Amino acid sequence: MYEIFEHTADLGLRVRAAALPELFVDAGRGLFAMVVDDLASVQPTMSRELHVAGSDVTYLLFDWLNELLYLCDTERLVFSQFDLRIDDAGLVATARGEPIDAGRHRLTHEIKAITYHELKVERTSDGWLAEVIVDI
Repeated sequence: MYEIFEHTADLGLRVRAAALPELFVDAGRGLFAMVVDDLASVQPTMSRELHVAGSDVTYLLFDWLNELLYLCDTERLVFSQFDLRIDDAGLVATARGEPIDAGRHRLTHEIKAITYHELKVERTSDGWLAEVIVDI
């Protein structure tokens, strides 16, 4: 489950999940929910395999979202579905989505960067919590 919140001139993303891979999947979905008005409009017509190295879960989340944002910026891709596995070396994911289609995807925010400001990933009594601020 993710929620988007206002943060001064930026946007925040708060994610709660029972398991760490689910947290990363929901964070990816939350990121693209900031980019397109209706995430359900993003069809899984193509996929990308992503490998992100790292053992610290906070920085792994940062690098994961940064990789997704890079694909959005450079290849004009949006994603709505993710399969993800995390181990001690990092994560391996399959992201499914499509190229941005101006006729079907109403873009809501141009995300300039994922920031380290107030970045956190922590274990809670009922699973995991992450907070990320993005520069718009």
